[in-house]
Amino acid sequence: MARDLQERIKKLIIDRRLPSGASLPTEPELMELLGVSRNSVREALKALQAMGIVEIRHGFGTYVGPMSMAPMIEGLTFRTVAGHYRGEDSLLQLLELREAVETGLIARLAGRVPEADLTELDTLVDRMDAEAATDGAVSPGTDRAFHATLYRGLGNPLLGEVMEAFWDAFHRVRTDLVSIPHDPKVTGLQHREIVDAVRSGDPLRAERAIREHFGDIRTRLSTPAGNPTGNPTGTAAGPETGTATGTATGTP
Repeated sequence: MARDLQERIKKLIIDRRLPSGASLPTEPELMELLGVSRNSVREALKALQAMGIVEIRHGFGTYVGPMSMAPMIEGLTFRTVAGHYRGEDSLLQLLELREAVETGLIARLAGRVPEADLTELDTLVDRMDAEAATDGAVSPGTDRAFHATLYRGLGNPLLGEVMEAFWDAFHRVRTDLVSIPHDPKVTGLQHREIVDAVRSGDPLRAERAIREHFGDIRTRLSTPAGNPTGNPTGTAAGPETGTATGTATGTP
């Protein structure tokens, strides 16, 4: 019954074509409209809030939520961390999922990235080189901006959100790369080759550049040196923290 009530509220949002931020009917109105008790309405709304479908603003009412990928990111992150502590290759699995998506898309970008985006990508690679020289590592923020800029020309907002979800989930547990030797200059070189490949309009070269980039990360993830603590997962934090700690030596 609880699931059915959630579905009915979701259907109400769809049927009324309510956008994010729109006000939902009040609790008494929902009770009358759906023929259920106040407690049932509140429990359904709480469940929908956890999914990002509604937003409860105490003292103001209930609104259509942002419908973000946050629940998906949380699920991917938790599954990956939990899998590591069970001795599974869950971080590698998540990386392979990202690779499959990006490899499948990169050929479509060859020769189609707007000049303004190419210029921005060049600037981001220059920043990667500067960070490698001054900080000894490329910042996750710069890497994230690169991948977001690279794929935004596809004009698919949902695809962009999914890509961001994969990226965010991976980087929230990326510290399993800690203590693995890595030359940060390689990060800039690999990203520059990706830009040059899409600029050239050669889809095979672009796909090869992406595969080489992810292949390097996969090699580092699979290196025994990534297990400095001696536990079977290679995670640098104890299970009591629930997350890994430390600083990654490179970014994908």
